[in-house]
Amino acid sequence: MSESGWKWQWGVNRWLIIALIVLSVYLSGVISPIMPHIQLPAERITPAPLFILPVVGEFYLTNTLVATLIVDILLIATALAVRRGCQNGKEVLTGFAGAVGAVIEAIYNLLESTAGKWARAILPYFATIVLVILLANWMELIPGVDSIGVIEHVEEHGYGIREIGPGLTTIVKDSNEGGKYTLVPFVRVVSTDLNFTVALALISVVMTQVLGIRALGPGYFKKFFQFKSFFKMWTLPRLGPFDLIMPFIEIFVGLLEMIAEFAKILSFSFRLFGNIFAGGVLLFVLGSLVPMVLSGVMILELFIGLIQALVFGMLTMVFMTMAVQSHHDESKESHS
Repeated sequence: MSESGWKWQWGVNRWLIIALIVLSVYLSGVISPIMPHIQLPAERITPAPLFILPVVGEFYLTNTLVATLIVDILLIATALAVRRGCQNGKEVLTGFAGAVGAVIEAIYNLLESTAGKWARAILPYFATIVLVILLANWMELIPGVDSIGVIEHVEEHGYGIREIGPGLTTIVKDSNEGGKYTLVPFVRVVSTDLNFTVALALISVVMTQVLGIRALGPGYFKKFFQFKSFFKMWTLPRLGPFDLIMPFIEIFVGLLEMIAEFAKILSFSFRLFGNIFAGGVLLFVLGSLVPMVLSGVMILELFIGLIQALVFGMLTMVFMTMAVQSHHDESKESHS
């Protein structure tokens, strides 16, 4: 201990790291890690539906929905902490509020240099999407996620069970005469649920159209419906080959622009879903085969989660910035 607080001393505390490594290797030998059950749909936690909606139907509590609620609670707590730090009357934020404020300021400066006067309108969507995806992806690294839950009996592809303490049971590779069992985790990374990624993609694409309409008005739809040259060519006294072909090319380009907007939903959804789901499967496989190298893979997943959050947010920012800029502004900037 020092006057400024506790500090890490490698010469003294290296034995703590060595002890943790030895303990993890010993426990992996006593209770052999197994391959968890992998499936695309989220698992139901409640055996009966919570309620029944008129159009949607039965509504169950799933483990990815629990993860979503945890992410929401963490974001709300972060916002309240930053708000409390801003109300202390200090000119400069410090501590946790200062760290979050620095991140938001960096995001805003990036937006201001790209979107100009529309940076303030794009900031809530860009920052929220990045923070939500970042927390959702990093939840995969928290102990207990995908590993603590309810043991259920299955007909095939299951494992045996063993009691490890009062009221605590684990699944093991040993055969069990009572049947086969699998683990249904209480919390599963929400980014591995396609419903979550599709919802984020829809929010990104729909709000891009909303901002485009707010900025350009009805003229925003000109890039989708380009019929001006088509109607104008019938009034020309002389029509050359170029005058006949160009209107149809513009109509075709407008259709491509419309198809591209729907393609963004698929691109956003499956890029995030595929990377995080594949990362989770990689952790499961290596954890069951070579537990000692799992820490290195988790560090890799830490960077992958950050990169995927930035990619989703940056693409949203770029598309929103392009939507609020008219073709006249773009041609003027390229000329200058």
